[in-house]
Amino acid sequence: MARSRSRAERRLTQLLMDRHPGEVAQLLEEAPAAESASLLEQEAPRRIAEILACMSPDLARRIVERLGDDATRGALSSLESQRAASLLARMDDSVREAHLALLEPAVAEELRALAAYPPDTAGGLMDPAATAFPARSRVSTVTQRLRELRRKRIQDVFLLDEAGRLVGTVPLQDLVLARPGETLASLVHSAPHSVPLTATKVDVLEQLERRPGASLGVVDYDGRLVGVLRQDELVTAAQEVATAELVTMVGAGREERALSSPLLAVRKRLPWLEINLGTAFLAASVVGLFEETIARNTALAVLLPVVAGQSGNTGAQALAVTMRGLALREVRARHWMRVAIKEVAVALINGVAVAVTTATAVFFWSDSSGLALVIGVSMVMSMVAAGLAGAVIPMALTSLGQDPAQSSSIILTTVTDVAGFFSFLGIATALSSML
Repeated sequence: MARSRSRAERRLTQLLMDRHPGEVAQLLEEAPAAESASLLEQEAPRRIAEILACMSPDLARRIVERLGDDATRGALSSLESQRAASLLARMDDSVREAHLALLEPAVAEELRALAAYPPDTAGGLMDPAATAFPARSRVSTVTQRLRELRRKRIQDVFLLDEAGRLVGTVPLQDLVLARPGETLASLVHSAPHSVPLTATKVDVLEQLERRPGASLGVVDYDGRLVGVLRQDELVTAAQEVATAELVTMVGAGREERALSSPLLAVRKRLPWLEINLGTAFLAASVVGLFEETIARNTALAVLLPVVAGQSGNTGAQALAVTMRGLALREVRARHWMRVAIKEVAVALINGVAVAVTTATAVFFWSDSSGLALVIGVSMVMSMVAAGLAGAVIPMALTSLGQDPAQSSSIILTTVTDVAGFFSFLGIATALSSML
């Protein structure tokens, strides 16, 4: 009779595991990992994989770490590659390599490749140890699991459906204040915020702006949770984006660091220096067009850097503001007209104010009303041209699919120098009788 009952219990257990893996996973969430591993070890690899796929990632990891070699090999081989890689990524390096050594070399290599995400993507920035539980889990069960995990960096608890897809997020504060019998699903008040594995740093920062102060889930192509981006990773990403924009605006490489090798620095900087040299000759050729005008009035040569310097500063200000707007997604390339009009208006007002100051100083210095008029008018014209260029150049490069930070400053320098030299010397030539 006892043997018959044992067979019946065994048969019922197999039916439950085969037909309702999600229910089994829910039951095992409340059992110690060692007991769950002992129970699953007796099942077929396919069934173990189905149940592991329905569990919270942390519990699945703890169970796999306690399975025997044969069960581990079968379960990891039966799991979907992306899911298995995500599970292995949660383990310590030595433990992960020990598990990979149990698999066929081709399978192990595939899982290693899947776990190695590009460093500039959300997958490369994330922490694989996301704190996640099935949405049907009770608050009492979750809080007990959190005590066992003893993680100090938890900000949010992620909710998963039976397929492991992210369906919600619960702040830790809400979880602590909830009643023990409530389910996690009842605590969700908004759609989950997440980014795909392939999201760039800029995409990640855009999501951060929409939901400041919270962590972001990282999901694969099927919406399954594979990791988390916490505030420290997000702040680091913001700093790296900002510093990368800074170095590329002056022609240095994104990969270069303060202690990079001289050869790397030369390789990244020299091409842009050569380009800059070519644009400098272009600006110099503009000056050469007005050689006779400068020869007749040498004061023009003294004042030429003043005009060029002011137009350069005006363009740099417009460029910095526009670049920041593009980086933070405040504006897009289609907004170029609005940005250009704004920068032209700012440059015109500033130009008039600076021109009055400059013309007054030049008049008292040279005692020439004609020279004061020339530098005043050219100052306004060159600053307006510089403001327009500072707004339009990064917008144009963005619309062409180019990195605006990489070459905007060099193009802008050329435009402001040419505009400054040409306006000043051109007006001086036209009004030469007044000089």
